[in-house]
Amino acid sequence: MEQKVEIKESTIKRIGGYLHRIVPIADKSGEIISYALKPLMLEFKPRDIMQVIIGSALLAIPVSLTEEAWNLGKSLPIINVSIIAIISLILVSVFVYFNFYRVTLKGYVTDYIKRVLGTYIISLIVVALILTVIQKCPWGIDNALAIKRVIIVAFPAAMSGTLSDTIK
Repeated sequence: MEQKVEIKESTIKRIGGYLHRIVPIADKSGEIISYALKPLMLEFKPRDIMQVIIGSALLAIPVSLTEEAWNLGKSLPIINVSIIAIISLILVSVFVYFNFYRVTLKGYVTDYIKRVLGTYIISLIVVALILTVIQKCPWGIDNALAIKRVIIVAFPAAMSGTLSDTIK
């Protein structure tokens, strides 16, 4: 006859300033023999911000140097660029949810929103800075073109920023 063993569920504790999930490890009889610590990246900390900046720059630099991206900014209507921004936000949101908050979103909704918006806004700033330095953002002359170029290049930049944020 199979015996049901009740094992205490994992708990979340702050260790060394960071959140960790403490998972009990039990033997066959159900006796807890050890605990495993799994870091939870539920809070958007300065270390995460730096990872997003570097990750965004990884793809923003090569993409912002292509004439195709500049021409897309000129030729695409604002509705298409808006759709690109929405798709980018959705992809970042889904990726962040499944990599950080799937275990527990309850109590961390604000941190989730901060991470998603923070990642996208940081990517936009990194891209705007790069395009401005290479003089492909005509701020003050054609702001609409500048914003469209930033959003287009921010699409891959936000994805790489999000990916680099998963590095522990």
